[in-house]
Amino acid sequence: MSFTKQQLQKFAHMVRIEISDDELAAMNIGMVFDWMAQMKQFDTANIEPMFTPAAGNAPLREDIVTVPNIRESVLANAPDKTGVARGYFAVPKVMDE
Repeated sequence: MSFTKQQLQKFAHMVRIEISDDELAAMNIGMVFDWMAQMKQFDTANIEPMFTPAAGNAPLREDIVTVPNIRESVLANAPDKTGVARGYFAVPKVMDE
């Protein structure tokens, strides 16, 4: 599977990343889809799935607050101080379409 330059540029715009023409030329995203198609050809019928903590009975830790009320120290890192006084991060508008 291959992608046109226009398709890659549209996708990059949708996810809000900048990609130069040189980077686009070097990309081979179709290779990932080809690799995935090859992986689907393997017979995994008799292979036992690997353990995952989400599916197993792994012990969970208690949800305990260890450092209370760190809002101010977290908001001190905000590059745009517009929303800090109201307790939130201000971010650029991205839903223009």
